[in-house]
Amino acid sequence: MRKYFYPIVILAFFWASCSKDEINENYKNSDQYNAQIPLIWNKFYLEIERFTPGYRPPVSARNIAYINLAAYESIVAGSNGKYKSLTNYFTDLKLPETGDIMDLDWEVVLSSAYERSFELFFPIAPSNTQFQMIQLGSDLRERMQIDCSPEVFRKSVAYGEAVAQAIYTWSETDYWGHKAFLKNNDPNYLPPNGEYLWKPTYPDYAPALLPHWGKVRTFSRSEKVWAQVPPAINKDKNSAFYQEAEEIWKMVNEIKAGKHSEDKWIAEFWSDDCPILTFSPAARWISITNQLLSTENFNLMESVVAYVKVSMALSDAGVRCWSEKYKYNYLRPVDYIRQYMDDKEWNTIMCPDGSGGYYTPPFPTYPSGHASFSGAASVVLSSIFGANYRFTDRSHEGRTEFNGTPRTFYSFKEMALENGYSRLPLGVHFRFDSEGGYDLGSRIGDNVLKLPWN
Repeated sequence: MRKYFYPIVILAFFWASCSKDEINENYKNSDQYNAQIPLIWNKFYLEIERFTPGYRPPVSARNIAYINLAAYESIVAGSNGKYKSLTNYFTDLKLPETGDIMDLDWEVVLSSAYERSFELFFPIAPSNTQFQMIQLGSDLRERMQIDCSPEVFRKSVAYGEAVAQAIYTWSETDYWGHKAFLKNNDPNYLPPNGEYLWKPTYPDYAPALLPHWGKVRTFSRSEKVWAQVPPAINKDKNSAFYQEAEEIWKMVNEIKAGKHSEDKWIAEFWSDDCPILTFSPAARWISITNQLLSTENFNLMESVVAYVKVSMALSDAGVRCWSEKYKYNYLRPVDYIRQYMDDKEWNTIMCPDGSGGYYTPPFPTYPSGHASFSGAASVVLSSIFGANYRFTDRSHEGRTEFNGTPRTFYSFKEMALENGYSRLPLGVHFRFDSEGGYDLGSRIGDNVLKLPWN
């Protein structure tokens, strides 16, 4: 059942602001506020992303990265030197001057940057989520305005919106990434023809998704991070490749026969790529970050740093993963099994439609997107919360359409590896897809951590 996001509920949190009588005489640095503003907006992201057409995983990852970069840049001047703007790194990014930071309330600045960013990056969101976005921004402004002088409030709103607009203007210069939700497919793209190569796949034979995504701008300049060379495709029954395909064939058949209940749970728990049913696989790691920041006592600045690092890692992982997908153009397990294992009726168990039909993602198999996103995000989260952080993921707790029963992990790496593995029991990836994706993503996560944050 669809769950609507009710902004008014989370507005029960109270935050202190500036004096009514003096222009911000009670000025505070951006690390002296709590984390509620970024948490509220990133929770809303899961709602609006889920229902907005065209927000496939790489597109979603890119846009939340720009949104959280706008958030970061809007308040970094208030961090008292603990963090610094990335404008010296992104030399073509031009941001507005802050003016006198003593005239700014960083919560107002941040919420205004988020509100404007969501307006810019979700222009085609459904009307009901557009209304929720407008209502959320209005409720937050009304709450903050009560305890803030009109002049400080005005300057803070103006500055937050100006930063968001500048980040969006910079995003427009990235041709292949800008407004990609309107161009998921290129009608002129023809996949290379040849044995073992990917082509539009059974059962719906959808055209290639984002075949040019490897040309999108990365944040950590990871264009030289390549995936490991995958094993050569071979139809010989004694080959390693055939054995990997046979592993998938057997596992899926046994799950259909009622076996492997744990693997079926893992597959459903991590799926996240049946549009509208859930948010996307990239957004899953924002959901995880939301849960972490809901329990940890992070301040405003720390929480925004966590969000922007995770978001950038997800975005870069999507770019590099899709680049490698279309470089190797490996066919999906469903095509290999149906063509070379003499099982013409075999199908995956991904995204059941209720009438016996299933689905295969419309792009090449290697490397796995799930595993790439997971590897990148897990490295970043490990650096923030610790390598051996025990965590129970409740992203889909209470769902009845699939098994979203919470699962507990003892490290983010363990989570990432299981996420990658989850594609095997669904039948949509080979084991080497997941292993290669995790390796690719983890190296991208390391690159994002090396950016000049402080």
